[in-house]
Amino acid sequence: MRERRFIKYLKINLLAYLCLGVFIKINSQEKINPYPFMNMEYNHLYFSKDSSSFLKLYKKMNDLKLKNSNKVGVVHFGGSHVQAGTWSTTFVNNFQSEFKTTGGGYFVFPYKIAKTNGQPFATTFSDGKWKRFRAIGKDYCVPLGMCALSVSYHDSATNFGVALTKKAICKSFNSIKVYHNFTDGFEFAVDSIHNYIPIRKDFKEFGYTLFDFELPIDSINFKLVRKDSLHQDFILFGFSLDNNLQPGFYFAGLGANGAASGSFLKCGDLTSQFTSLGPDLVIMSLGVNDTQASNFAKEEYIENYDSLIMVIKKANPDAAIILTTTTDNFIKRKTSNKKTIIAKDAMFELMEKHNIAVWDLFSLMGGYKSMMKWQKAGLAGKDRVHFSPKGYVLLGNLMYEAVYKSYSANQKKIN
Repeated sequence: MRERRFIKYLKINLLAYLCLGVFIKINSQEKINPYPFMNMEYNHLYFSKDSSSFLKLYKKMNDLKLKNSNKVGVVHFGGSHVQAGTWSTTFVNNFQSEFKTTGGGYFVFPYKIAKTNGQPFATTFSDGKWKRFRAIGKDYCVPLGMCALSVSYHDSATNFGVALTKKAICKSFNSIKVYHNFTDGFEFAVDSIHNYIPIRKDFKEFGYTLFDFELPIDSINFKLVRKDSLHQDFILFGFSLDNNLQPGFYFAGLGANGAASGSFLKCGDLTSQFTSLGPDLVIMSLGVNDTQASNFAKEEYIENYDSLIMVIKKANPDAAIILTTTTDNFIKRKTSNKKTIIAKDAMFELMEKHNIAVWDLFSLMGGYKSMMKWQKAGLAGKDRVHFSPKGYVLLGNLMYEAVYKSYSANQKKIN
């Protein structure tokens, strides 16, 4: 009997030991289960010869950890993968958990006002009828914000606002930037039902109005009134909810369904608006919609990325930039998309050209035709383009692991 118990004990401990090589713990998040079709050896950052921007990022992260710095800004550009928010917020929430921080804040586009899906940490509201504009297809005809989206209002009066949800790690904000066009046809102000009077400043050169509050809040409502019918409609580009009272990671998910690499370049004020975010780390995950197009050209794809990288470096010359290779995908569910291989090669060319980093998600997920395996495992949708909620959480955890490994490996260089 004792021998059987001992053997059982050995089996249990052997199993636990083996699991260490199969499951990777990411803080308090779910453990990553590397499925057999995934190539985990690719889960790291690739660098060109010059990685100095990342050493500066890691130094600022250390300062944040020691509470010598108040904020690290993270921006994620993308299409529907980013608009849904699960991938990006999983990534950022892991860092908030690791660093034990709850401040920072969020950029919030009014997705709900635009009647489309949005990110989980905030919601927007209005009792008026707004019109949505996108940098995709025929919807593009008015100024767009840095999300490649905007909403406009024409009628006489309405309210609009934003509120953090229970899913937000950062639970409050003490200032808000309202990104909008400056038209003489409308005026807006904090709704008088609130018991606080914020300090207001207009920054026309950056395209926003700033409201500073004495005490932190978790929601805000504005009253919008038309002054005359001769001037332009009111156009809203988004909100920046900033918590400067607590240290943390500020996150901006700049995602628009259907967006390609050239979509964000249609925002005329992209440089000025983006500069106001002060990004420290910028992740660029564009390419699925590019490679889905029949006229996809590697040269144009690289040119669009060149232009976006110039905008980022103008906003912050020291910003660390990560390009994620395009996820494997199928065209109309049936045809495997070979253009993803070309897009992957383009990312590594851009890495060498601009001294930035690449996270090779394409190879990590299994390479060409691997999306079919992700679908069978319940990690991707039937369209073989998008991922399931479980799949997006996995992407967020994997990306966190890749960046955190690089951060940890470079501690001796920054201390």
